[in-house]
Amino acid sequence: MSGRAMILSGGGRYADPWHRFDETSARLASLVERAGYEIEVRTDVDAALAGLPDDLDLLVVNAGDPDRPVDDSEAVGSADAVDGDVRVDPAPLAVAVERGIGILAVHAAAASLRDYPAFDLALGGRWVDGRSWHPELGLAHVHLVGDHPVRAGLLDFDVVDERYSGLRLHDVIEPIAEHEEQGIRHPLVWAREFGESRLVYDALGHDVRSYDSGPHRELLAQAIGWLGHASA
Repeated sequence: MSGRAMILSGGGRYADPWHRFDETSARLASLVERAGYEIEVRTDVDAALAGLPDDLDLLVVNAGDPDRPVDDSEAVGSADAVDGDVRVDPAPLAVAVERGIGILAVHAAAASLRDYPAFDLALGGRWVDGRSWHPELGLAHVHLVGDHPVRAGLLDFDVVDERYSGLRLHDVIEPIAEHEEQGIRHPLVWAREFGESRLVYDALGHDVRSYDSGPHRELLAQAIGWLGHASA
């Protein structure tokens, strides 16, 4: 695999006090580089999207909720907690999705890029305040389901992580992994295809312990491989 990839790592208005996006993005970068991509990590999320390269093959979204109020003292992993003049231009991402791109969205990305309709449509689900939640961070049992290529040959595994629950699905998804909470199965990982583009959403990834898990890394590696054929 060869191509061009970009990681959007939570900075500015996309930072929050709960996630070390700098650390988890470094783990993601190692996986993407191992897949053969030339990679760029950007913390100026809106500026990166406004200037999205025409030849980008893979976009990784590892960023928080831009609509959550933050102040200079609470953002973690970002020296620039509050953006100045924010320029939001959703057109380049919409063009990329139309022509064909792979998108890997992880963890807090379920609440991110709210000003970008193409991402909202591609994602197929959202974190909704007052509805979505997660149990306390701890050992999570991940159930692999279905027969999607991303999970081929993989077995259920345990990982220290948050287990997002009650996400609102607004389009059809292909489940890859789930967790059980209070007797209810909740999707953790899913895939979508739309036109020439592909997306994988992975709700895991709260901190580096998740990305240091061998089975989780293997799942992500297979997701990146599948996404690499988005526009093939």
